[in-house]
Amino acid sequence: MEAPVAPASSKVTHCAIYTRKSTDEGLEQDFNSLDAQRESAEAYILSQRGQGMIAMPDRYDDGGFSGGNLERPALKRLLGDIEAGKVQCVVVYKVDRLSRSLMDFARIIETFEKHNVSFVSVTQQFNTTNSLGRLTLNILLSFAQFEREIIAERTRDKMSAARRKGKWIGGHPMLGYDIDPRGGRLIVNPDEAQQVRAIFDLYLDYRAMLPVVQEIDRRGWRTKQWVTKRGDARGGNRFTKGRLFKLLTNSIYTGKVLFQGQTYEGEHDGIVPLETWEQTQQILQRNGRNGGADVRNNYGAILKGLMQCGTCNAGMIHTYSSKGTRRYRYYVCVRAQQNGWANCGTKSISAPAIESAVVQQLRAIGSDSRIAARALQKVEQQRLAGICELNSERQAALNELGLLTAELNRLAPLSADAGQAVLDRMADLQERIGRIQHRLAEIRQELNGLEEGRVDEQDFRAALAQFGPVWEYLNTREQARIIRALVERVTYDGQTRKVTVAFRTAGIREMCRGPVPQTTIESL
Repeated sequence: MEAPVAPASSKVTHCAIYTRKSTDEGLEQDFNSLDAQRESAEAYILSQRGQGMIAMPDRYDDGGFSGGNLERPALKRLLGDIEAGKVQCVVVYKVDRLSRSLMDFARIIETFEKHNVSFVSVTQQFNTTNSLGRLTLNILLSFAQFEREIIAERTRDKMSAARRKGKWIGGHPMLGYDIDPRGGRLIVNPDEAQQVRAIFDLYLDYRAMLPVVQEIDRRGWRTKQWVTKRGDARGGNRFTKGRLFKLLTNSIYTGKVLFQGQTYEGEHDGIVPLETWEQTQQILQRNGRNGGADVRNNYGAILKGLMQCGTCNAGMIHTYSSKGTRRYRYYVCVRAQQNGWANCGTKSISAPAIESAVVQQLRAIGSDSRIAARALQKVEQQRLAGICELNSERQAALNELGLLTAELNRLAPLSADAGQAVLDRMADLQERIGRIQHRLAEIRQELNGLEEGRVDEQDFRAALAQFGPVWEYLNTREQARIIRALVERVTYDGQTRKVTVAFRTAGIREMCRGPVPQTTIESL
């Protein structure tokens, strides 16, 4: 609608029309709610042409923005134009289109009055240029805020009831799951679920955030990527420590939902074992309390970070007590420490005793063929499991590569006449394809190493025969590094007094490549 020309004798009042809609539903239509609001405002301004009112051609439309706050781009632009002196009157369809918060509205009106800008609501027939209009405005706004709070309470009640039933109530998709097209539930994405499980395993291995972030980045993995209803791509970002922490603490991955501190069984399938998730939370909490001191070793605990309670499958932390000038070191079950000694049959074990037992077991492998055979059997099982995991990761990477390549091929013919958004998307696709191809090359190398890395028993026993003499010449820090390179986990069951050592396949293969002089051990 063209703005009418005001009579030459009248004072011209430039009117800005502000429109808003809380959701983006229906905004893609040719004539939507914002257009209807603007049409009503233009009709009002046209009826007031005798007063010199003229509709400004600039549009101030906030589609998909709540009226409960001021974080709206069009509103900010409107306030900027008011401060610049471009606007003398603001026209809205209803007062709650401008704001549903009495406090925010007071700030807006204060800005209007400061710059001599009047405010008009088309359907409520008042004007802030007189005291009665301002009184009516405050009354209407109070009811608008009351209505907003009632809607919010109903929404919270509905969300609470849905959570208690284990339903997913919306939000951004997360890595490992897709949103059911029919809505209302999560479905497992098998390829992404494999990545999520691998990320949890990496954290249990490294027990620190930064090396996991670095390894994830090396593999080219990114956060969940999805496409909005408008067709905009979201996500696909590099992992940071904050994003990794959010993933590791999300109980959704165990098949549960969390609401207001309460955990409920979810309707979706879990993709991370509950035991793995609980171990991860214990390490995160412990690192949070001591600033990650787990990775340091100030008291000669060569099994620090490797001990696990065989009774309740919880981790065991290193601690000590002092009596006079003497210090007594222990490994204590986390569950017993947190929930009481009666909750665990293992409770604690003397640190020197268990450390000596592990070292003696490593020495015994080299002299006892039966022990060596059992150890090699475990190493072989780990090697085959590693091959299986890498093959699963390889297949997932190939699937993702196929999807990205297909999308790039679809966009390529459009590149000549494409806008910047399409060109940016093509560049992003090419970068991701490059990362995946690089990771596939690494997987091939790792698979070749595992497939050719079967450990020979004679080499294994010969390498371990050197373990005893060399061990005595190492300091505590070097001993801890050697143990960490060879051993993945040490499990102690206090009820049976049984110690189980799980080896690292890569460490055993490295040790069996040939004689290991002291200089090589120190450099590990």
